Amino acid sequence: MSSSLDQRTAPAPEGSRPTPLPRRTRAYALPEVRWALAALGLFLLALPPYLLGGPAWLWGALFAGAYATGGWEPGREGLKALRERTLDVDLLMVVAALGAAAIGQVLDGALLIVIFATSGALEAVATARTADSVRGLLDLAPATATRLLSDGAEETVDAGLLAVGDTVLVRPGERIGADGEVVGGASEVDQATITGEPLPVAKETGDEVFAGTVNGTGALRVRVGREPSDSVIARIVRMVEEASRTKAPTQLFIEKVEQRYSVSMVLATLAVFAVPLAFGDDLTSALLRAMTFMIVASPCAVVLSTMPPLLSAIANAGRHGVLAKSAVVMERLGQVDAVALDKTGTLTEGTPRLTDVRPLPGTGLDADALLRLAASAEHPSEHPLARAVVDAARERGLALAPADAFAATPGRGVTATVEGRRIELGSPARLLPDTHHARVHPHPDTRPAHPEAHHARVHPHPDTHAAHSDTHHARVHPENDPAPLVRELEEAGSTAVAVLRDGEPVGVLGVADRLRPDAGATVAALTRLTGRAPVLLTGDNERAARRVAGRVGITDVRAGLLPEEKVAAVRAWEAEGRRVLVVGDGVNDAPALAAAHCGVAMGRAGSDLALETADAVVVRDELAAVPAVVALSRAAHRLVVQNLVIAGAFIAVLVAWDLFGTLPLPLGVAGHEGSTVLVGLNGLRLLRSTAWPRPARG
Repeated sequence: MSSSLDQRTAPAPEGSRPTPLPRRTRAYALPEVRWALAALGLFLLALPPYLLGGPAWLWGALFAGAYATGGWEPGREGLKALRERTLDVDLLMVVAALGAAAIGQVLDGALLIVIFATSGALEAVATARTADSVRGLLDLAPATATRLLSDGAEETVDAGLLAVGDTVLVRPGERIGADGEVVGGASEVDQATITGEPLPVAKETGDEVFAGTVNGTGALRVRVGREPSDSVIARIVRMVEEASRTKAPTQLFIEKVEQRYSVSMVLATLAVFAVPLAFGDDLTSALLRAMTFMIVASPCAVVLSTMPPLLSAIANAGRHGVLAKSAVVMERLGQVDAVALDKTGTLTEGTPRLTDVRPLPGTGLDADALLRLAASAEHPSEHPLARAVVDAARERGLALAPADAFAATPGRGVTATVEGRRIELGSPARLLPDTHHARVHPHPDTRPAHPEAHHARVHPHPDTHAAHSDTHHARVHPENDPAPLVRELEEAGSTAVAVLRDGEPVGVLGVADRLRPDAGATVAALTRLTGRAPVLLTGDNERAARRVAGRVGITDVRAGLLPEEKVAAVRAWEAEGRRVLVVGDGVNDAPALAAAHCGVAMGRAGSDLALETADAVVVRDELAAVPAVVALSRAAHRLVVQNLVIAGAFIAVLVAWDLFGTLPLPLGVAGHEGSTVLVGLNGLRLLRSTAWPRPARG
């Protein structure tokens, strides 16, 4: 599947350096935006002389310019559709505006043109920004990689030229250049962009790594396992493009009604003109009756039945921190009947935080003293767990001591000298003796949950064991065994961090990605709205996913998913006839957001790709706003139905009057315009603050 987005650079003359593609399209560069701005400017210039009784030639010319600049593009598209025997809404809007001008309602017609042109411009901007973000995703994969040659030498090559079987060196802090397997070294890799896991993952020989993920403090040698064009990142790019291209084009409900209604109205107008003539009526009388019929039956009120409620809902949602990108999005939000939620950054905050400080008895340390000691040793580290410990100490106002002889070992932890004492922090599986590990999981059924963390990877190589034999076998007295604390914290869903002082355990810290306070109430509210509980789709491990799901009331958990597997789940539900709402925040969520009936991104921590791909963005990062905006969309739909009933009643009465009596033209115009104003005012009710549903609170 080829795409212009797959190219990193724009074409350049032979011999010259390629020019990088712009990463963000300027709104003014889009023709739809320029025409819409021109129409708006001309409309605003014409408004004062029109309202103040200025010369008709002045405001007439300005309004004509607004009609031309704002209406020529949708008019052209409408004529193209007409040649394909489809009465497009673009043409209907232009005809409605011209019809309003023909009966003297120049202002109404111009306003309709400006609104329609602005809507088209916003849609063009959203489409362009999505393309920009997909193109920017390519930056996640590094442009170059360090390839190791058979003689041990190194060479820097374009990452796109790597072949399966090549070995690359990934230094600390670098992005990994290709999907592959670790064949040497040990480190921790931040792969949140791929799997959504909130903490870096320990990697050593035999482990799989992904292109675009960030290496930690150790060096890795990676054997390339996939061609660059088939990496996970490249597949995400293709999935977003494919989902955006194949997602079924949607229309507002009223647009579907308009196509049938407008055809019927055109045919009926011709009949109203021709039938009286056939029965001997004079031309003037038949033409006047047909003109009156066309006016009172025109879809202006029907058109305005939809936009004011939806635009009011968009404005109200925006005031409460939810950006819906179009009226179509606002309508679709209310149609969802199934919800899929991401875990990290959506149900949880996405940032590790210290949850527990457990000093061991007999060490002479209380919670603050243990935390101060640990934070002092961790202060030089950039690891997310270290940041959580240091931030917690600062929140408590603890003064940190200087740390000397600091050292960090990937997958193991840190060592530092604090106030003359040797302090070690790290995984209990690595710092505590083998007898401790046997007691951490005394029950056979709990051991398989993390076999690699507590058994298989304790001593992956004999030489590693020998290198750390002096610190690995920490001295643990039976009465001061940290095993129960470690087990308790891990069963509660926290990552346990052992703290040793001069080789002896003195306490255990618990760090976890904290659940959002409104997560449970949000899940309950979405269940009430859709009639079924949301599903959890996450790339994180199943144990962590089920623990979070159990706390918020979710029973259907799909864990360990790659981006394509999330898309497959969404498409399977859509194939069953469900209209799925996906809520996520990361790059790995973007394909599912694009494939879903409606996608909502969490704004604060959301990746650029997720924010641009999603149909709506929760700007204030309040999860409870998701069910609120769904409920608001449904309220807008109810108002649309009310408006259609009002408009239909007016049209039915006026049409019957014209057909079976004599409806004066001015009275027909007044009735037509009155119904238009009425449905417009009714739709504006959603601008009130009280129209925003009270968000669920946990």
